[in-house]
Amino acid sequence: MSSQPVVVINAVGMTPRLLEHAPRLRALGEAGWARSLREVQPAVTCTAQASLLTGKLPREHGIVANGWLFRDTREVRFWQQSSALVRAETIETTLRRIGRERGRAFKVAKLFWWFNQGADVDLSVTPKPYYGADGNKVFGIAGAPDGLCERLESRLGKFPFHTFWGPSAGLPCSSWIARAAADVLKDDRPDLSFVYLPHLDYEPQRKGPAGCDMPKLVRELDDAAAPLLDAAKTAGARVWIVSEYGHRDVSRPVLLNRALRKAGLLDVRDGPFGETIDTFDSRALAVCDHQIAHVYAPNPDDVPRVRDLIAGLPGVAGALIGEERAEIGLDHERSGEVVALSDPDAWFAYPYWLDDARAPDFARTIDIHRKPGFDPCEMFFDPALLWPKGRAIRRLIQKKLGFRTLFDVVPLDPNLVRGGHGLPAADPLDRPLLVGDGPEPGVELETVDFHDLLLDQLDQAGSRA
Repeated sequence: MSSQPVVVINAVGMTPRLLEHAPRLRALGEAGWARSLREVQPAVTCTAQASLLTGKLPREHGIVANGWLFRDTREVRFWQQSSALVRAETIETTLRRIGRERGRAFKVAKLFWWFNQGADVDLSVTPKPYYGADGNKVFGIAGAPDGLCERLESRLGKFPFHTFWGPSAGLPCSSWIARAAADVLKDDRPDLSFVYLPHLDYEPQRKGPAGCDMPKLVRELDDAAAPLLDAAKTAGARVWIVSEYGHRDVSRPVLLNRALRKAGLLDVRDGPFGETIDTFDSRALAVCDHQIAHVYAPNPDDVPRVRDLIAGLPGVAGALIGEERAEIGLDHERSGEVVALSDPDAWFAYPYWLDDARAPDFARTIDIHRKPGFDPCEMFFDPALLWPKGRAIRRLIQKKLGFRTLFDVVPLDPNLVRGGHGLPAADPLDRPLLVGDGPEPGVELETVDFHDLLLDQLDQAGSRA
């Protein structure tokens, strides 16, 4: 393995079309090579990262989306961080195993990449709030070894968690992560660093690429990466850039769960906090994730009806069942009995209630672990509120005074969302990007190829050292 440090920056949302607006990142491509990657499906964060790290499709690593229905408990869970969920060997484990075989320790840092908890790495930092018994939540980060997070926050200030997700999501979190990675590279000297910079994942989802000043956003990301690139140059490290997907404009949400409910296939339980899905009595429910949805129908007799219902909805491009799911690598036990794909200009929204007055209380809050689907409406303040930021400030004051309260500032209207991802791009220029060095690959690349390419380059560099 290479004795020269390698830094892998996950610049999510970066595409070959956008690279020209990032002078620092573009220079890396000009000194090495830059290629598009054919997307894994679904082209969403957790699936893409699992495929990058394992070189496998979802049918092998099991990360079929950002969230899915856990069949044993009948709970929908999104954004789980346990590395044990990945059912294939990841690159960090491979490197450490090879290092042991060769009698050389190999130090790996994983900074804000997913599946970080319990990962086979030496250094990790990940977003992890604290949850109180009274329902309170306090922002925070977690990591290893002991003292690393405290050291970083003492030098850089508190991690700006509110800019990592929610209505205020934006540049500060990417800037903080890049500076933290530079600090780790300088002081801890990892052989391989995985660094996640999410800046391009926010405005293009809110407004769609056509509604954003994309050159400005890309330059901001490029500027944010500067401290890390400078630290890499000082350390003599090689830098690779990778992305998970590109964004596209969308114009219409598709509400699968409402269709299932109207058809008598999805049941809800009404209560003091609004309606919640009864996952045990429902004959079908859709776990929506951007432009793909896993529709769970445990009774085989219901599957044809569910498939036909879903396939007939406007905005649905396809509904795959059985072995058909193998066409996109989603023939896995965690997948829904029906896998729905949206039209390119549509996306799947999770709401299942028929009356906003009966929406669950968590629907108007940022609550990524409680919602039974991905909710990009969390990136907006509700425009129906007279002064949404003032409402948030008032809720914060109530919280500080010890009152239990909800930060109910999120809108319920999925039509606000103008950007999405999850499907393969029609144009290679809009696919995810890989910038590397060493010999340029001579074939068209897919997301899963990143794993072997990086391992080969590390090994070849080690042989030359």
